[in-house]
Amino acid sequence: MPDQLPPNFESKENLSAVLHKAGDLRIEKTPLPEKPGKNEVVLKTSKVGICGSDVSYWVKGYIGSFVVKEPMILGHETSAHVVAVGEGVTHLKPGDRVAIEPGVPCRYCVACREGAYNVCPTIFFSATPPDHGTLTRYFKHAADFCYKLPDHVSDEEGALMEPLSVAIHACNRGNIKGGEVILICGAGPIGLMCLLTAKAFGVTNICITDINEARLEVAKNLGATTAVLLKKDLTPEATKDQIVTGLGRMPDTVFECSGVEASLQLAINACKEGGIVVIIGMGSNEVKLPIVTAACKELDIRGCFRYKHTWPKAVNLIASGRIDVKPIITHRFKLEQTIDAFEMAKGGEAIKVVIDCDTE
Repeated sequence: MPDQLPPNFESKENLSAVLHKAGDLRIEKTPLPEKPGKNEVVLKTSKVGICGSDVSYWVKGYIGSFVVKEPMILGHETSAHVVAVGEGVTHLKPGDRVAIEPGVPCRYCVACREGAYNVCPTIFFSATPPDHGTLTRYFKHAADFCYKLPDHVSDEEGALMEPLSVAIHACNRGNIKGGEVILICGAGPIGLMCLLTAKAFGVTNICITDINEARLEVAKNLGATTAVLLKKDLTPEATKDQIVTGLGRMPDTVFECSGVEASLQLAINACKEGGIVVIIGMGSNEVKLPIVTAACKELDIRGCFRYKHTWPKAVNLIASGRIDVKPIITHRFKLEQTIDAFEMAKGGEAIKVVIDCDTE
């Protein structure tokens, strides 16, 4: 029967990582989800990756206008196993493994009806205040935002469909085509995902920048053509010259993945005339930019907010072997070790930290 939970489900323990306020993250029991309604599934969480936004909420208690005002379960990069399905769900059954698209829009507003559901003003988004996330044993989600994983794709790869989707959407926003020259500012998880995605899209000439030399080495191993270490004693013009020398010319498209003001300035100054700058990283709400330079170069500066219509492509890219996300995972923890996992993610040594929420 659909919408029925398994026998003895009510006896399960729903351990969760709950952020009460900035700096106050607790591992505690929370209520189990109720039986699924129409177009809903109850899920048993498998793997959850720690995102920079999770760390920001933990450290600062906010990102821009999104402020933690009451206890909130963290986590949104998720794979899970289906426990029960609700009325009308035909593409999933109990036992299926799925990747979760964490943003569920209203489906009725102007943005949704025009296909831009990622900017729906009333979207439910896991681990964005006030919505709970997925660092928990069990949760409920919209069935049409769950994507079945092929048998040969692991749960860890399923969890990384989310940051990969950010990169796919960014490449779509940048109109990336084979043979182009690109610059990626920031070699964190999203920057590295942009690198892998751009390569899958046919780009072969890629420069990446960062302040962390170890991350640049990872980027080169993943296929970056050249890497530029950002140094305080290096002028912006000298940094730009290193980029242009490494690429052979100014980039067609720049992906800014750090959100840092100086990096945003570099993105505009380094991009070729008539090029595209895609802003992915979320930093301060107000920054100082060389906007006249951007105007005189006729740059297109494009925002990039989460993703839309990317999960099927992400699943196919990983399942086909065109993209291998496994090298990005550097550290693994259990749900009970979540605080240690967040400390690791904050420290800068890790690239992608994955938490195992499954007790079996």
